[in-house]
Amino acid sequence: MKIIFGFLIVMFTTPLITPEKIAGYEVGDYADDFSLKNVDGKMVSLAEFKEAKGFIISFTCNTCPYSVMYEQRIIDLDKKYASKGYPVIAINPNDPKKNPGDSFDKMVERASEKNYPFPYLIDENQDVTRNFGATNTPHMYIVQKEGGKYRVAYIGTIDNNPKAADQATKHYIDDAMNDILSGKKVEVSKTKAVGCSIKWKSTS
Repeated sequence: MKIIFGFLIVMFTTPLITPEKIAGYEVGDYADDFSLKNVDGKMVSLAEFKEAKGFIISFTCNTCPYSVMYEQRIIDLDKKYASKGYPVIAINPNDPKKNPGDSFDKMVERASEKNYPFPYLIDENQDVTRNFGATNTPHMYIVQKEGGKYRVAYIGTIDNNPKAADQATKHYIDDAMNDILSGKKVEVSKTKAVGCSIKWKSTS
């Protein structure tokens, strides 16, 4: 009994450790442009895409099982919407020291192996990830270009079935894009991102 009682004291007096909370953008906010290194070694910014009407931005990585399950769907989103003015921009937010499989060299290998049709950028300082407020991989954002600014129109997940695309009954990105392309307000503009927690750099 003494052991159990002692355990309960420790459990209820020890501060709970919670994941790092990041403010980030909300729907309706304007996102800042950025310049990050692509797998081809070149720096990429949103402003370079002169003909784009907006972007589908995916914070994703090589190693998260959810990112792997959603990988083909992210590729398909680019194939479906890039020609309509909304290309995919993929960003790897993870610290490679914590996840060696998410190193830049491994990103290059993955992009080549899967023949990514979109940029795959590394957020080495994790500043862009913090600005957006991404917490998971994958974490999806749709931004619309408005007079040189980038207004956030959607934040969340791709659909409601990570394991099987053909069994999803809600297609959040598709629905949001259909609203946008029809000139409507996005009906469901925020959902919970489902995936692995981002591997942040140690602060110590």
